[in-house]
Amino acid sequence: MRRFTATANDEGVRLSRFVLSVTRGLPTSLLYKSFRNKRIKVNGKRAAPDARLAAGDVVELYINDEFFPAQPDARPQKPAKPRQPNVQVVYEDENIAVLYKPAHLLCHSDRTGDANLVDAFTQYLTDKGEYAPGGENRFAPALCNRLDRGTEGLVIAAKNYAALRDMNELIRTDRLRKEYYTITVGIPPRGRFTAWWEHDEQANKVSIHARPDQAGRRKQIVTDVDVLRTAGPYALCKIGLVTGRTHQIRAHLAYLGRPVLGDVKYGNRKANERAGARTQALCAVRLTFLEIPEGNTLRYLAGRVIKLKDPQILRQFDALDKSKPSGPA
Repeated sequence: MRRFTATANDEGVRLSRFVLSVTRGLPTSLLYKSFRNKRIKVNGKRAAPDARLAAGDVVELYINDEFFPAQPDARPQKPAKPRQPNVQVVYEDENIAVLYKPAHLLCHSDRTGDANLVDAFTQYLTDKGEYAPGGENRFAPALCNRLDRGTEGLVIAAKNYAALRDMNELIRTDRLRKEYYTITVGIPPRGRFTAWWEHDEQANKVSIHARPDQAGRRKQIVTDVDVLRTAGPYALCKIGLVTGRTHQIRAHLAYLGRPVLGDVKYGNRKANERAGARTQALCAVRLTFLEIPEGNTLRYLAGRVIKLKDPQILRQFDALDKSKPSGPA
């Protein structure tokens, strides 16, 4: 028998999901057989698979040892991970943190093994004593949204399961507004623009169209564009995402004929070379929380605006303004 005590990070988690998280290789058939045979208990009593845990609940699992990971002292020692870069925290409370991600830093780990924001955030919480790797039953610090590697700006991170669940719900139901700064090659028109977006997942590239297709593969996108400043052929723009889809800003501006400076996938290669732009000039600068319904643990964020001070993209535009290059080819 193994005994686990639910922590605050397990609050609201389905019991069946919790059991799968603390076991290894447990077949689904055996999981539900264990429920039927009263081999899974909460606080000494039989519990249903869809029961929701509360912090402090004691979960007893009368399941064979082969379905549990080895005890820590029996595990082979893994080489220590390289220390992650320090994170810049723009906002923080007991549930979430809003972090600054510089350009070129990954949000999540990939096959390159390069440093990434979620591991850096985990290290930050570990150093503060708010998270103990291997000490949590289920939850690990997680990001609620992501930015492309070449994009800088604000990323929301969750400290517990309830925050992750409820922040994802706010994003899914459009209760969070995101604003970006970008530098475009050419001066775009101002206004709200609607188009139709289609994603080629194999190539990880999207195409933008004037109208939907009969097959229903294209999804509507809506992008707000406001020009803040101009410098010769370049414009510093504020972008509001009414919808939020992969590469929406970069692809939509390219469709409008005013691509993002430094964008190698959708942009103007000659203009990028002439400006010496090595990465896309795009930055997530502002988050605005709209009305949040009762029952959401993050309701206290309603009406809050979180802004990034002094983003790198403003200094990049100032340099372009001083150089006043000739128009793009």
